[in-house]
Amino acid sequence: MSDNDKQAEMNEAEALDDEGQETEANESAEGTEDLHLLLEDARNKADEHWNELLRNRAEMENLRKRNARDVENAHKFGMEKFIQEILPVWDSLGRGLEAAQNDDVDVQSIREGMELTLKMMNASMEKFNLEEIDPQGDVFNPEIHQAMTMQETADFAPNTVMAVFQKGYLLNDRLIRPAMVVVAKASNAAKSNEYEKTDESGTKIDDQA
Repeated sequence: MSDNDKQAEMNEAEALDDEGQETEANESAEGTEDLHLLLEDARNKADEHWNELLRNRAEMENLRKRNARDVENAHKFGMEKFIQEILPVWDSLGRGLEAAQNDDVDVQSIREGMELTLKMMNASMEKFNLEEIDPQGDVFNPEIHQAMTMQETADFAPNTVMAVFQKGYLLNDRLIRPAMVVVAKASNAAKSNEYEKTDESGTKIDDQA
């Protein structure tokens, strides 16, 4: 092989080596660029998630403040509708008191005014499902009645409400205040009559016999 051929082979080998190095450099540069792109994409997604987290936190904080404000307003103004219903009754009572202080007061007019005020009050209470318990003559019910005393009587059956000291009230079927009552019990005379109608064996004697 001549020197020229050797030189040609050497030049060709060098060219191939240079080409390989250039290819490796290009591939390395492309890999680095891809890595930068991936890092940039990951950074953008992280920023996006962080901003979303901040927005969610802000929304939750606003919701918490709004709920707290609603609860506060409910405590402050929850009775607003009830007060609006009661105010006319209050006004009526005030006018009745003024009328009663006049020297030429008309008792009949005062009574009619009080009856009208009571009707207004009852109508207002009905709007809020407040139910009156007035058990006069009813069988005693310990769930909604409170017995203040028991009294012997022949005018009422035993365990019957014979008098009402104070009316009770239910709000949406829930007991707010029991009716305070006097409960009837059998008198000694009634017990004696009942005993006389019973024979020695304890059998009740029929009056119709």
